[in-house]
Amino acid sequence: MPGGRLTQQDRRQIALGLAEGLAYAEIARGLDRPTSTITREVMRNGGPTAYRADLAHRATERRAQRRRQAAPRGSRASPQADGRDAEALREYEEAFATLLVEQGLPTMTSRVLVCLYTTDAGSLTAAELVRRLQVSPASVSKAVAFLESQGLIRRERDERRRERYIVDDDVWYQSMIAGARSHARLAETARQGVGVLGPDTPAAARLEGIARFLDFVGESITRAAGQAREVLSTTAATASGGTATTPATTDLSGRAEQPR
Repeated sequence: MPGGRLTQQDRRQIALGLAEGLAYAEIARGLDRPTSTITREVMRNGGPTAYRADLAHRATERRAQRRRQAAPRGSRASPQADGRDAEALREYEEAFATLLVEQGLPTMTSRVLVCLYTTDAGSLTAAELVRRLQVSPASVSKAVAFLESQGLIRRERDERRRERYIVDDDVWYQSMIAGARSHARLAETARQGVGVLGPDTPAAARLEGIARFLDFVGESITRAAGQAREVLSTTAATASGGTATTPATTDLSGRAEQPR
Protein backbone atom coordinates (compact mmCIF):
# COMPACT_ATOMS: atom_id res chain seq x y z
CA MET A 1 0.00 0.00 0.00
CA PRO A 2 1.16 3.61 -0.51
CA GLY A 3 3.47 4.66 2.31
CA GLY A 4 4.23 1.07 3.37
CA ARG A 5 7.46 -0.79 2.85
CA LEU A 6 8.49 -1.62 -0.69
CA THR A 7 7.62 -5.16 -1.72
CA GLN A 8 9.65 -7.42 -3.97
CA GLN A 9 7.15 -6.71 -6.77
CA ASP A 10 7.64 -2.96 -6.22
CA ARG A 11 11.36 -3.42 -6.61
CA ARG A 12 10.90 -5.35 -9.83
CA GLN A 13 8.83 -2.47 -11.20
CA ILE A 14 11.60 -0.07 -10.18
CA ALA A 15 14.18 -2.20 -11.99
CA LEU A 16 11.95 -2.34 -15.07
CA GLY A 17 11.47 1.43 -15.01
CA LEU A 18 15.22 2.01 -14.76
CA ALA A 19 15.83 -0.36 -17.67
CA GLU A 20 13.34 1.68 -19.72
CA GLY A 21 15.15 4.90 -18.83
CA LEU A 22 12.30 6.35 -16.76
CA ALA A 23 12.98 9.17 -14.31
CA TYR A 24 12.63 8.50 -10.58
CA ALA A 25 9.54 10.72 -10.44
CA GLU A 26 7.84 8.71 -13.19
CA ILE A 27 8.62 5.41 -11.48
CA ALA A 28 7.31 6.85 -8.22
CA ARG A 29 4.02 7.88 -9.83
CA GLY A 30 3.55 4.36 -11.18
CA LEU A 31 3.95 2.95 -7.67
CA ASP A 32 2.08 5.79 -5.94
CA ARG A 33 5.15 6.55 -3.83
CA PRO A 34 7.14 9.69 -3.06
CA THR A 35 10.01 10.30 -5.46
CA SER A 36 12.39 10.38 -2.47
CA THR A 37 11.46 6.77 -1.65
CA ILE A 38 12.47 5.57 -5.12
CA THR A 39 15.63 7.70 -5.15
CA ARG A 40 16.73 6.39 -1.76
CA GLU A 41 15.94 2.78 -2.73
CA VAL A 42 17.99 2.96 -5.92
CA MET A 43 20.97 4.86 -4.52
CA ARG A 44 21.39 2.60 -1.50
CA ASN A 45 21.28 -0.51 -3.71
CA GLY A 46 23.87 0.09 -6.40
CA GLY A 47 22.59 3.13 -8.25
CA PRO A 48 20.58 3.31 -11.49
CA THR A 49 23.00 1.23 -13.56
CA ALA A 50 23.60 -1.56 -11.03
CA TYR A 51 20.19 -1.84 -9.31
CA ARG A 52 18.83 -5.40 -9.16
CA ALA A 53 15.40 -6.02 -7.64
CA ASP A 54 16.10 -9.38 -5.97
CA LEU A 55 19.46 -8.26 -4.59
CA ALA A 56 17.94 -5.04 -3.27
CA HIS A 57 15.13 -6.96 -1.57
CA ARG A 58 17.52 -9.36 0.13
CA ALA A 59 19.80 -6.51 1.22
CA THR A 60 16.84 -4.68 2.75
CA GLU A 61 15.78 -7.79 4.65
CA ARG A 62 19.34 -8.23 5.98
CA ARG A 63 19.46 -4.59 7.15
CA ALA A 64 16.11 -4.99 8.91
CA GLN A 65 17.32 -8.18 10.59
CA ARG A 66 20.49 -6.48 11.81
CA ARG A 67 18.42 -3.63 13.29
CA ARG A 68 16.17 -6.13 15.10
CA GLN A 69 19.17 -7.97 16.49
CA ALA A 70 20.79 -4.72 17.65
CA ALA A 71 17.65 -3.63 19.52
CA PRO A 72 16.93 -5.06 23.00
CA ARG A 73 14.18 -7.69 23.08
CA GLY A 74 10.72 -6.25 23.43
CA SER A 75 11.91 -2.76 22.57
CA ARG A 76 10.49 -0.57 19.84
CA ALA A 77 11.84 2.44 18.00
CA SER A 78 11.36 4.93 20.79
CA PRO A 79 12.14 8.61 21.18
CA GLN A 80 15.74 9.46 22.05
CA ALA A 81 16.70 11.39 25.16
CA ASP A 82 16.15 14.62 23.23
CA GLY A 83 12.60 13.57 22.38
CA ARG A 84 13.27 12.68 18.74
CA ASP A 85 12.02 9.52 17.09
CA ALA A 86 15.15 7.49 16.29
CA GLU A 87 13.57 5.67 13.33
CA ALA A 88 12.18 8.88 11.81
CA LEU A 89 15.57 10.57 12.21
CA ARG A 90 17.36 7.65 10.55
CA GLU A 91 14.98 7.73 7.59
CA TYR A 92 15.38 11.50 7.27
CA GLU A 93 19.18 11.23 7.32
CA GLU A 94 19.06 8.54 4.62
CA ALA A 95 16.81 10.69 2.42
CA PHE A 96 19.03 13.76 2.90
CA ALA A 97 22.21 11.79 2.15
CA THR A 98 20.59 10.32 -0.97
CA LEU A 99 19.80 13.82 -2.22
CA LEU A 100 23.44 14.89 -1.69
CA VAL A 101 24.60 11.81 -3.62
CA GLU A 102 22.36 12.92 -6.49
CA GLN A 103 24.09 16.31 -6.33
CA GLY A 104 27.44 14.61 -6.91
CA LEU A 105 28.87 13.88 -3.45
CA PRO A 106 30.20 10.37 -2.73
CA THR A 107 27.91 8.22 -0.58
CA MET A 108 30.07 8.10 2.56
CA THR A 109 30.88 11.79 2.28
CA SER A 110 27.16 12.55 2.13
CA ARG A 111 26.43 10.40 5.18
CA VAL A 112 29.15 12.10 7.22
CA LEU A 113 27.96 15.57 6.24
CA VAL A 114 24.33 14.79 7.10
CA CYS A 115 25.43 13.28 10.39
CA LEU A 116 27.12 16.57 11.28
CA TYR A 117 24.15 18.63 10.07
CA THR A 118 21.71 16.76 12.29
CA THR A 119 23.84 16.98 15.44
CA ASP A 120 22.79 19.87 17.68
CA ALA A 121 26.40 20.70 18.52
CA GLY A 122 27.32 20.74 14.81
CA SER A 123 30.49 18.81 15.58
CA LEU A 124 31.62 15.23 16.17
CA THR A 125 34.91 13.41 16.65
CA ALA A 126 36.09 10.70 14.28
CA ALA A 127 35.25 8.04 16.88
CA GLU A 128 31.73 9.42 17.28
CA LEU A 129 31.20 9.37 13.51
CA VAL A 130 32.43 5.78 13.34
CA ARG A 131 29.96 4.72 16.06
CA ARG A 132 27.02 6.61 14.61
CA LEU A 133 27.54 5.46 11.03
CA GLN A 134 28.92 2.00 11.91
CA VAL A 135 31.72 2.26 9.38
CA SER A 136 35.50 1.98 9.48
CA PRO A 137 37.76 4.83 10.69
CA ALA A 138 39.38 4.84 7.23
CA SER A 139 36.02 5.55 5.59
CA VAL A 140 35.40 8.49 7.91
CA SER A 141 38.93 9.82 7.42
CA LYS A 142 38.57 9.79 3.64
CA ALA A 143 35.16 11.48 3.78
CA VAL A 144 36.20 14.28 6.14
CA ALA A 145 39.35 14.96 4.10
CA PHE A 146 37.17 15.52 1.03
CA LEU A 147 34.68 17.69 2.92
CA GLU A 148 37.47 19.81 4.36
CA SER A 149 39.04 20.29 0.93
CA GLN A 150 35.68 21.60 -0.32
CA GLY A 151 35.30 24.03 2.57
CA LEU A 152 32.21 22.21 3.87
CA ILE A 153 33.67 21.42 7.29
CA ARG A 154 36.62 22.45 9.43
CA ARG A 155 38.52 20.69 12.19
CA GLU A 156 39.81 21.78 15.57
CA ARG A 157 41.03 20.12 18.76
CA ASP A 158 38.85 20.08 21.87
CA GLU A 159 39.96 20.29 25.50
CA ARG A 160 40.89 16.58 25.42
CA ARG A 161 43.09 17.13 22.35
CA ARG A 162 40.71 15.15 20.14
CA GLU A 163 40.07 16.34 16.61
CA ARG A 164 36.51 17.49 16.10
CA TYR A 165 34.89 18.02 12.71
CA ILE A 166 32.62 21.04 12.61
CA VAL A 167 30.00 22.47 10.27
CA ASP A 168 29.64 26.22 10.67
CA ASP A 169 26.37 28.08 10.29
CA ASP A 170 27.61 29.66 7.07
CA VAL A 171 28.92 26.42 5.58
CA TRP A 172 26.96 26.89 2.35
CA TYR A 173 28.28 30.43 1.97
CA GLN A 174 31.84 29.15 2.23
CA SER A 175 31.05 26.34 -0.23
CA MET A 176 29.52 28.77 -2.74
CA ILE A 177 32.56 31.05 -2.52
CA ALA A 178 34.87 28.06 -3.07
CA GLY A 179 32.82 27.17 -6.14
CA ALA A 180 33.04 30.73 -7.45
CA ARG A 181 36.83 30.69 -7.08
CA SER A 182 36.90 27.43 -9.01
CA HIS A 183 34.95 29.13 -11.82
CA ALA A 184 37.45 31.98 -11.79
CA ARG A 185 40.38 29.56 -12.20
CA LEU A 186 38.61 27.85 -15.08
CA ALA A 187 37.97 31.20 -16.75
CA GLU A 188 41.65 32.16 -16.39
CA THR A 189 42.76 28.87 -17.92
CA ALA A 190 40.33 29.27 -20.82
CA ARG A 191 41.73 32.73 -21.56
CA GLN A 192 45.26 31.38 -21.60
CA GLY A 193 44.17 29.22 -24.52
CA VAL A 194 43.14 32.30 -26.49
CA GLY A 195 46.76 33.41 -26.69
CA VAL A 196 47.95 29.93 -27.58
CA LEU A 197 45.39 29.37 -30.36
CA GLY A 198 45.38 32.90 -31.77
CA PRO A 199 42.72 35.54 -31.06
CA ASP A 200 41.10 35.33 -34.51
CA THR A 201 40.46 31.57 -34.56
CA PRO A 202 37.11 29.84 -33.89
CA ALA A 203 38.66 27.80 -31.07
CA ALA A 204 39.93 30.97 -29.35
CA ALA A 205 36.51 32.60 -29.69
CA ARG A 206 34.97 29.53 -28.10
CA LEU A 207 37.37 29.67 -25.15
CA GLU A 208 36.78 33.40 -24.69
CA GLY A 209 33.04 32.73 -24.60
CA ILE A 210 33.58 30.08 -21.93
CA ALA A 211 35.71 32.47 -19.89
CA ARG A 212 33.15 35.28 -20.08
CA PHE A 213 30.36 32.91 -19.07
CA LEU A 214 32.33 31.60 -16.07
CA ASP A 215 33.27 35.14 -15.04
CA PHE A 216 29.63 36.15 -15.03
CA VAL A 217 28.48 33.06 -13.12
CA GLY A 218 31.27 33.31 -10.53
CA GLU A 219 30.66 36.99 -9.86
CA SER A 220 26.90 36.40 -9.63
CA ILE A 221 27.37 33.55 -7.14
CA THR A 222 29.69 35.65 -4.99
CA ARG A 223 27.30 38.61 -4.97
CA ALA A 224 24.20 36.48 -4.29
CA ALA A 225 25.90 34.45 -1.53
CA GLY A 226 27.05 37.63 0.22
CA GLN A 227 23.60 39.18 0.00
CA ALA A 228 21.93 36.03 1.31
CA ARG A 229 24.30 35.78 4.28
CA GLU A 230 23.75 39.44 5.08
CA VAL A 231 19.95 39.15 4.96
CA LEU A 232 19.83 35.93 6.96
CA SER A 233 22.26 37.14 9.64
CA THR A 234 20.28 40.37 10.00
CA THR A 235 17.02 38.43 10.31
CA ALA A 236 18.49 36.08 12.91
CA ALA A 237 19.89 38.96 14.97
CA THR A 238 16.58 40.83 14.85
CA ALA A 239 14.63 37.72 15.88
CA SER A 240 16.90 37.19 18.88
CA GLY A 241 16.66 40.83 19.93
CA GLY A 242 20.31 41.56 19.23
CA THR A 243 21.96 44.23 17.14
CA ALA A 244 22.63 43.06 13.61
CA THR A 245 26.13 43.52 12.24
CA THR A 246 26.71 43.24 8.53
CA PRO A 247 29.41 40.66 7.76
CA ALA A 248 32.06 41.22 5.16
CA THR A 249 31.71 39.21 1.98
CA THR A 250 34.58 37.74 -0.01
CA ASP A 251 35.67 38.46 -3.55
CA LEU A 252 36.98 35.81 -5.93
CA SER A 253 40.59 36.37 -4.88
CA GLY A 254 39.73 35.62 -1.24
CA ARG A 255 39.98 39.23 -0.05
CA ALA A 256 37.34 40.47 2.36
CA GLU A 257 34.98 43.07 0.94
CA GLN A 258 33.18 45.38 3.33
CA PRO A 259 29.49 45.83 2.51
CA ARG A 260 28.54 49.03 0.74
